[in-house]
Amino acid sequence: MLENLGTLTTEARNPRTLDLDTLPALRIVEVMNDEDAKVASAVREALPRIAAAVELITAARRAGGRLVYLGAGTSGRLGLLDAVEIPPTFGTEPGEVLGLIAGGERAFTRAVEGAEDDPELAVRELAAAGIGERDVVVGLAASGRTPYVMGGLRHARLVGAATVAVSCNRDAAISALADVAIEVVTGPEVLTGSTRLKAGTATKLVCNMLTTASMVRTGKVYSNLMVDVRPTNAKLVNRAQRIVAEAADVDLDTAARALTEANGNAKTAIVSLLLDTSAAGARDLLEATNGNVRAAVSH
Repeated sequence: MLENLGTLTTEARNPRTLDLDTLPALRIVEVMNDEDAKVASAVREALPRIAAAVELITAARRAGGRLVYLGAGTSGRLGLLDAVEIPPTFGTEPGEVLGLIAGGERAFTRAVEGAEDDPELAVRELAAAGIGERDVVVGLAASGRTPYVMGGLRHARLVGAATVAVSCNRDAAISALADVAIEVVTGPEVLTGSTRLKAGTATKLVCNMLTTASMVRTGKVYSNLMVDVRPTNAKLVNRAQRIVAEAADVDLDTAARALTEANGNAKTAIVSLLLDTSAAGARDLLEATNGNVRAAVSH
């Protein structure tokens, strides 16, 4: 497929930046900002497909399945970055959202030559992770034709997992391997072929939506509050207190006491305050409603 690389819009020269090397610093960043402003509208065009992917991930989570990002280079790093932020934000276990990058975790900080060209590498890594029919594999590739991602999506389909493809070119090769194909056409980069720029920004925006929306849909959020946040440091303890105070409309001291009684669990503290019940009673209600605060307080 290398012979097709030059036909991709992500590899094309941007006619608006042909004089890039002659510009002063301010004009360079102005041009970059102008191009970046187009990314959100490109993502908007793909929202129906992104929403369809969210529903796949939501269904998988409700069935006990996992979300697995798969990518190489910048795309792989963005998937891994999103995955590692989910446990502290939503109180999930580390295995619920995985990020696999061609070349392994060491590829996060430095390039691993040839890794992205090996489709069998993705097969081995997905097999080692025990990917199966309850899971969703999201292949990330700005070009839409990375062999590592294509091999992984083929394997995911073979074992019955749901598949999503995220690319930044129309009619991407990986789209044909996915149940849901998300194509965010960001166009030529300011710096020709540097897909860490607009394509990278678009990929990050899509990843943000996939995880955040699916976590909202599976009860990890109350109103717009991170009620499953894990208070593992001073900043997060303070955040948990403020979340409880906002959700239950109480002062910080009351929120702090409720959190202590709830062993640091913000959901339990909120339900106990809203329903004027014990922490144990709040826990029972949350267990009966699969951890959904809104359902628990309406029970």
